[in-house]
Amino acid sequence: MIPSSSFLLPLAGGVLIGLSATLLLALHGRVAGISGILGSAISTTVAPKERRWRLEFLLGLAGAGALLRLLVPEQFSSSPASSLLVVGLAGALVGFGTRLGSGCTSGHGVCGISRLSLRSMVATLTFIAFGALTVFLVKQLGGAA
Repeated sequence: MIPSSSFLLPLAGGVLIGLSATLLLALHGRVAGISGILGSAISTTVAPKERRWRLEFLLGLAGAGALLRLLVPEQFSSSPASSLLVVGLAGALVGFGTRLGSGCTSGHGVCGISRLSLRSMVATLTFIAFGALTVFLVKQLGGAA
């Protein structure tokens, strides 16, 4: 087992994210913007061939998370914030915001910054700033973030 204080799991996660983004770009010529991939996967206007790789990519993401949960269950919190309802609601709100803002942390933060895109750097700094502001406000209002 890997201790929860270890840096190895986050490092492995970062390597896998970079590898998957690189493979998607190399094999499909596409940037790994998860919100865009999901939005197009559920769209009725996307060609079946385009939809297929998107669904496979999303299944890989979910499958990797499920596998990690089985292999390293202590890395998953048992707090109320980890309930499927809360996580689902949070995901829906993030998805709405990324579609509204035409970009997501994976597309800008991983792929855009690696291409030295100024637009992506500004977007990523904005994501981080609003994330920090959200944590601050939730803590000030007595919640746990």
